[in-house]
Amino acid sequence: MATDPVCKMEVEETKAAATSEYKGKKYYFCAAGCKKAFDQNPEKYLAEEKTKLTGGE
Repeated sequence: MATDPVCKMEVEETKAAATSEYKGKKYYFCAAGCKKAFDQNPEKYLAEEKTKLTGGE
């Protein structure tokens, strides 16, 4: 399972509605709208994930 970086929904890789590759990593999305949002500003969603993982440090 993967986590959609936009809506944080769990997504089964084989059933993902869309995928995107950024900086050599593949991301999985529950819907085309989430992929579109990510593609327009991937750093926003990756920064949110980093903040969550590090506790804001």
